[in-house]
Amino acid sequence: MSENKGHVHPLTQTINQVVQVFDEMGFDVFSIPDIDSEHYNFDVLNMPDTHAARDEQDTFWIKGRNKIVARTQISAAQVRGPEERGVPIKITYFGKAYRNETTDATHEACFHQWECTAIGKDLNLGHMKFTIENIIKRLFGENTKTRFRPGYFPFVEPGLEVDMSCFKCDGKGCSVCKNSGWIEILGAGMLHPVVLKNGGIDPSEWQGYAFAFGWDRVVMLKHNIDDIRLMQSGDLRLINQF
Repeated sequence: MSENKGHVHPLTQTINQVVQVFDEMGFDVFSIPDIDSEHYNFDVLNMPDTHAARDEQDTFWIKGRNKIVARTQISAAQVRGPEERGVPIKITYFGKAYRNETTDATHEACFHQWECTAIGKDLNLGHMKFTIENIIKRLFGENTKTRFRPGYFPFVEPGLEVDMSCFKCDGKGCSVCKNSGWIEILGAGMLHPVVLKNGGIDPSEWQGYAFAFGWDRVVMLKHNIDDIRLMQSGDLRLINQF
């Protein structure tokens, strides 16, 4: 009998770590379908069919099905969550997303995202900032710093881009951070009033936040993996290292 033992994939290792942190902060795990309607994938997220943001997402449409898509992001949970569970709500969710990408070392047609949404009567950017900093420190070390910059995403207002200090060089500058000392790590923001309304929520009484990681990117950074295509290759030379 072979004595070789199986290994937990680095994607699974990382999401288990993330879920544990969110569980400690009172978030529940939520899920949405991989194949979804145009309504949930785009419309409810403040991206009607005339919105320019749709042009950035090369979508796989399901042949023979009217307006059904392989989800291009997992943000539909921002509306599906409160529709199913009501408010207040604190959920984290993760899984595959699909886009008609030309594949290379940093792009893949099927990739992984992880996101969270929280909605309450008194939530603000301070609560979001605390949650993000806690996650990043648990993933990359307690000394990791964060900085927040203005950014645009259709489903949040205001929107923010979040950078973390480079964990390889402690912010001094190296090849990983392109000698800047910082690594762009996630997008975030307060939920747009239109998105809240689409989830049946009165934005004059409730507000919330959401932020999202590229799950593959986190694993690649943590383990110095230089090709996203390895994430789903099944190559045992990668998996056996973990």
